Amino acid sequence: GMSGSQSGGSEREVLLFMRDSQSALSKICQNLLLKCPLKYPSVRNMMCLDPQNMHKEPDMCLQKIKALIMKFVQDKKLSGGVTAGDKIAQQFQKFLFSEARGEEFMAFNALDGKSRVDSFLHKAMNGYAELWSFVEKLLLLSHGQATVERGFSINKEVEMCNMNEDTIVSQRLICDYVRMCGGVVKVPLTKELLNECASARNRYRIFLEDERKKKEKTKQMNKRKRVEDELAELRKKRTISTVCETLEKDADGLAEKAENTAGTKMAELITKSNSMRKRCKEKRRELVDLDHEIEKRAAELRHMS
Repeated sequence: GMSGSQSGGSEREVLLFMRDSQSALSKICQNLLLKCPLKYPSVRNMMCLDPQNMHKEPDMCLQKIKALIMKFVQDKKLSGGVTAGDKIAQQFQKFLFSEARGEEFMAFNALDGKSRVDSFLHKAMNGYAELWSFVEKLLLLSHGQATVERGFSINKEVEMCNMNEDTIVSQRLICDYVRMCGGVVKVPLTKELLNECASARNRYRIFLEDERKKKEKTKQMNKRKRVEDELAELRKKRTISTVCETLEKDADGLAEKAENTAGTKMAELITKSNSMRKRCKEKRRELVDLDHEIEKRAAELRHMS
């Protein structure tokens, strides 16, 4: 009897917990929906700017952009009024059934971390000036943390450029420690902490100097590598000397044949022989310039050592 009562009580608690959880989740979702941009019809209509939707459902996209145009006209946000709106709709209709039929629209994926809707549509709508001007305004509506901000949100880029991994980890450790202490004013100012703070600037200066030396060393190594590669490439080109020897040998052979012939044949052989000797002289001049360049690069390399 006791175990049955305990079992029943446990089941009631589970049911009550599930009911309370559902109620809490429902309220959370309601609050999210109140703040969610999707409650606005204009935001929902902007799904017509999805390249995949353009490819798969052009009629739906045309209907939604017409609704957006109407909203802009009603709010007097579209210069040119109804006439300009009609032209935008016509251009979009033409765009949907021509450019948007391409496979790149079907394959577009905004979640791959590389593709951007604004860049993609700007390129695709190159021949539709009025349409792109309107689409640009629509894209500029998203000012939150969306990827389509056309340069407004640069936190990620600034963080990558100005903060290395050590800085980010250190900041996170400091924030965690401050939170653990219960706030900034509750952090104990120990002797060790004060000493660390006093010497922080000097350590930072030493760190910057070490980083400068590393960069300088890397720069010198890259420069040396570039000269070595150029020198190796120049030495490969010294096969010109072999070409010169071959041309000279062939020219001599043709001249010998010409001695044993007469008339037109002799003249033809002499012409070919002279042509090869001319090419040989040109190649030898190239070889002299090449040797000079090789010596120059070798001297530069010796100077780096």
